[in-house]
Amino acid sequence: MALHGFLQGYRGYADTQALGNALRALQEEGLDQLPLPGSGQTLSRLSQLAQVAGHDLRLCKLFEGHTDALAIIAELDSPLPPLGSTWGMWAAEPPTAKLRVRRDGQRLLVEGRKAWCSGAAVVSHGLLTAWDEEDRQQLVAVAMDQPGIRVTDEGWKAVGMAATGSVDILFSAVRGIAVGGPGDYLSRPGFWHGGIGIAACWYGAAQRLGEVLRAQCATRAEPHALAHLGAVDSALNSAACVLRASAAQIDREPRADARQLAQQTRACIEDTVEQVIQHVGRAVGAGPYCKDPRFAQLMADLPVYVRQSHAERDLAALGEQVAGEPTGRWAL
Repeated sequence: MALHGFLQGYRGYADTQALGNALRALQEEGLDQLPLPGSGQTLSRLSQLAQVAGHDLRLCKLFEGHTDALAIIAELDSPLPPLGSTWGMWAAEPPTAKLRVRRDGQRLLVEGRKAWCSGAAVVSHGLLTAWDEEDRQQLVAVAMDQPGIRVTDEGWKAVGMAATGSVDILFSAVRGIAVGGPGDYLSRPGFWHGGIGIAACWYGAAQRLGEVLRAQCATRAEPHALAHLGAVDSALNSAACVLRASAAQIDREPRADARQLAQQTRACIEDTVEQVIQHVGRAVGAGPYCKDPRFAQLMADLPVYVRQSHAERDLAALGEQVAGEPTGRWAL
C-alpha cells in the first residue's frame, strides 16, 4: 500500500492511543521504511515526512520520531530493531531532567527523568540520550515494557499537539543497550540530516494550510484572498526549492558536516510557516477556525511543532558561522 492511500483511510485521532494505533498500522504496512538520509533518495524521505505532516501533524510527530530512530540505529551500525517495534526518539535535556546511565557488568542501567517524550505511552521502544559516569552523552535503546519505567502524566499541558502525549518518563534501574559510542549521537552526520527532516514536517503542514486557501480561491475569487494566495504560493515555492536543494546536497556529500545547511534550511522553512499561517488566517476568516475541525487542529498544532526551532538562538548560531566567511558567499 502506498503512503498516500493509507493516509486517505485515516481521519481523526481522538487521543494518544489512537495515534499509537495509527503508527503501528503504518509500521505493519512497511510504510515506515523510508529511504535513509544520504542514500540517494533523501528527497523521497522528506516528501513522505511532509505527506504525513499534511495529513495530521500529531501523527507526524510520532512518525518522524520513529523513522528518525530507525535511521540513527542504521547509521550507527547497531543491531536491527525487533520485528514489529515502534520507537520514540527522545533527546531533549532540560536542566531538570538529565538522565544517567551506569554500567552493571555487560548491562547498561538507566536512571532518572526524561522529559518531552512524545508517544511514551504507546511505543514499544525508546531511543534516548543519557550521560555516563564520565559525563559523556550516550545514546541508549530501551524496551518500554520492562519494570522500572513509569510513564507519567507530568510535563505536558499543551492544547496544540496535545494528543502526542509528550510527557516525562521516570526510569529506575532500567536495562538499556548502548547505540553507538559516547558522543556519537551529536557527532554523526545524520544528526543535522534529521533536523532537515523536521523542517520537511513543518513544510508539509504549511503546504496543507496553503491547500485550504487555494481551494477557497478556486470556488470564490475574492481579490484580497487571491493576493494572500499569491504570497503563500511564493513562500511555499521558495521553501520547496530549498528542501530539494538540501536533499540533493545531502545525497552528494552524505558524510559532510551538514550543520550550516540544516540551520539555513530550518530558518527558511520556519519563516515560510510563519508567513503561511498569517496569510491563510487573514484570507479565510473565522469560518474554518470555527467549522473545520481539521483546519482548526492544524492551526493549533503547527505553532507548537515549529517551536522545535530555537528561533533567534538558532539564527545567532548561523550568523556566527557566516560572519567569518569571505565576501561573496551569496553571489549567483
